[in-house]
Amino acid sequence: MKAENFTKERMIEFYRKMLLIRRFEEKAGQLYGIGLIGGFCHLSIGQEAVAVGTYAASRPGDAFVTSYRDHGLMLACNSNPEIVMAELTGKETGCSKGKGGSMHIFDVEKQFFGGHGIVGAQVPIGTGIAFANRYKKKDNVVFTYFGDGAASQGQVYESFNMASLWKLPVVYIIENNKYAMGTSVQRSTLVTELYKRGESFGILGKQVDGMNFFPVYVATSEAAEHARSGKGPILLEMKTYRYRGHSMSDPATYRSKEEVEDMKQNHDPISTLKKCIIDNKIASEEECKAIDKEVRDLVKKSEDFSKNSEEPNINELYTDVYKSTRRYL
Repeated sequence: MKAENFTKERMIEFYRKMLLIRRFEEKAGQLYGIGLIGGFCHLSIGQEAVAVGTYAASRPGDAFVTSYRDHGLMLACNSNPEIVMAELTGKETGCSKGKGGSMHIFDVEKQFFGGHGIVGAQVPIGTGIAFANRYKKKDNVVFTYFGDGAASQGQVYESFNMASLWKLPVVYIIENNKYAMGTSVQRSTLVTELYKRGESFGILGKQVDGMNFFPVYVATSEAAEHARSGKGPILLEMKTYRYRGHSMSDPATYRSKEEVEDMKQNHDPISTLKKCIIDNKIASEEECKAIDKEVRDLVKKSEDFSKNSEEPNINELYTDVYKSTRRYL
C-alpha cells in the first residue's frame, strides 16, 4: 500500500488528522501543567498512526472502544475537538458534561463508545457490542483497543474465549508502546510477541509497525474483512511508542533519553507521512506548513471554547447517576 492508492484529498485528510491529534495532545499537556485539566491525563503523542490508520480502514457503523488514552482515537473518529477539550477541562459543554474528564470521554453519534478508566474493562465492552451486532445481523465490526499492560488482564481472555466461540465481528488491537505503566514488556511477560496471545482461543494474530500509517491501514483493512466475513475475531499487535510518560504525572525515568530521541527523529509517524506526501508531490513543504497552522488555529479555538464554557451546575451531581433497586437477601 502506497500513497498512490489514495486520492490527494484522503492523504491530506490523514495528515491533517494526525497533526490534529498531536497538536491537541500538546495543548492538553500545557493546560494540565497550569492546572486547567485535573485528575489524570494520558497523552497519545507518538501513537497517532494507530488511531488514524485503523479508523481509515473502517466503514460507517463500525464501533470503537478504547482505554483511558482516548483523546486521539476520539478525534480520529471525527468528534468535535471543542467538546473533547471542554470535557478535559471539566466544563458543562463537554461530551460528559464535565463529569468524565480525560479518562471518560465518548461520542455515541460517531460510534465512539468511550475511553475507560479501569485497565482492560473496555475489552469485554467491545466484545459485547460485537455480540449485539451479530445478534442484530449488522454488517459492522468493533475495533477494541487496549495496551500491552492490559494484555495480561483476565477479563481480556474471557472476552477472547467468548468472541472466538461465537465468531464475533471484533478486531482486537493491542497498542504495544513497550512500557505499560512503567515496566517494559520484557520484564513483565515471558512471551513478548503479544499478537500470539489469542492462539489458544483460535484467534489469528499479526504484528504491525504502528509507527507508520500504511502498514496500520493495510493490516486493519485485512483484519476488518476477516471479522466482517464471519470468520470471528482477530488480534493485531501495533508496535508503537509514546513520547511522554504513562500519564502527565509520570517522569518516565525508566527509559533513556537516547531511546526517546531515536524514536522521535527516525520513526515519527507524522514526519514519515509528511515525507511521503512531499516526495509524491501531493503537497509542498509550504502547503504542509499551512495545514499545520490551520490545525493549530483549530486547537486554539478549542482551548478558547473550553475556557469560555461554564462549569457544571451543582445539581449535575445527581444526574446520569444510576443505582440498583434490587435487594439481596
